[in-house]
Amino acid sequence: MFGFLSKANVLKAPIAGKVIDLKEVPDQVFAEKMAGDGAAILSTGDTIVSPADGKLFFIFKTNHAFGLKLDNGAEILVHIGVDTVELKGEGFTRIAEEGTYVKAGDPIIKLDREFIISKGYSLVTPVLITNADIIKKLEVKTGKEVKSGDVMLSYKL
Repeated sequence: MFGFLSKANVLKAPIAGKVIDLKEVPDQVFAEKMAGDGAAILSTGDTIVSPADGKLFFIFKTNHAFGLKLDNGAEILVHIGVDTVELKGEGFTRIAEEGTYVKAGDPIIKLDREFIISKGYSLVTPVLITNADIIKKLEVKTGKEVKSGDVMLSYKL
């Protein structure tokens, strides 16, 4: 009813690291926001958690990415690393089950950081709102060092 009363929604960091602008992701699909809008994290942690409460509606067979549907209608994609699909699941261990309702902070995927990095892959992790057309305003905490669970961006629908 009144725009000034509308509450901002947040996405929390799914892993510890530094929040960066999508333009800095070394992959054109993410950098040019072809898959959605949001931010990325230069990750330092080894467990990926849910960035919000929602239904875990898919986890890629290779465990390198997953999607959430939030109660507010936002659809979220967390993509662990760049080109990590080529590892065919090596270095990723699924913790959560597809189809379950998860809370922000619930563990989803465990990483073997050393293995993934030793294979030459970046662990920069984009966190996207894939149905970005529903977003009226997006604010990213670019440059901020975050712990898993800290707010990394806020948005209004």
